Amino acid sequence: MLSDTEGAFAVRLARGAILHALGGGPGEGIFPTLPPVFAEPRGAFVTLRRHPSGALRGCIGYPLPMLPLEEAIVRAAVAAAVDDPRFRPIRSDDLATIAVEVSVLTVPVALPRSSPETILSAIRVGRDGLILDARGTSGLLLPQVAIEQHWSTEEFLDGVCEKAGLPPGAWRLPTARLRRFEAEVFAEERPGGEVRREPTDVSPDAGPGARRT
Repeated sequence: MLSDTEGAFAVRLARGAILHALGGGPGEGIFPTLPPVFAEPRGAFVTLRRHPSGALRGCIGYPLPMLPLEEAIVRAAVAAAVDDPRFRPIRSDDLATIAVEVSVLTVPVALPRSSPETILSAIRVGRDGLILDARGTSGLLLPQVAIEQHWSTEEFLDGVCEKAGLPPGAWRLPTARLRRFEAEVFAEERPGGEVRREPTDVSPDAGPGARRT
């Protein structure tokens, strides 16, 4: 588990990596010496959001602990800024209106193939993120997506199907593989501003919400 100070380092590292990649020098937030946790292999995602609307501006990461946390954050931050195919690459002057968010992931755990009711009871909205592999494709949703969309557990499962390019309910297929993970989420309150730890673990039935596009 990261401390609040380590979470703030993670977010400033991400912003600094983007600044450096866009030609802004080493950038505020690049630390010569980071706490030991940043040398440990961890999964991590960097999410960029327009401020103050909170609209998504980029999100890329590593779901598995393949890289030291520092490297995973730096690579994910730069990729979210310039390589997310859903958005045009950001420019250095865009950063004044973009807030940075870092999610540090636990190792994904497979959900046993079982009845839909058992799967639904094993997932908690707000606590869990989901990875679905089925029909030769895969999709991932971070825990905070379900909170933002006010999804119930079943809507969250259908959402990860949509992310994988599959129809709702594909998670029920006998051959579908589901994994869940948790995340510590740290986000800027405003671009370049104070960093807060985002709350997790809300009611598993947050109510109906609009589907994410």
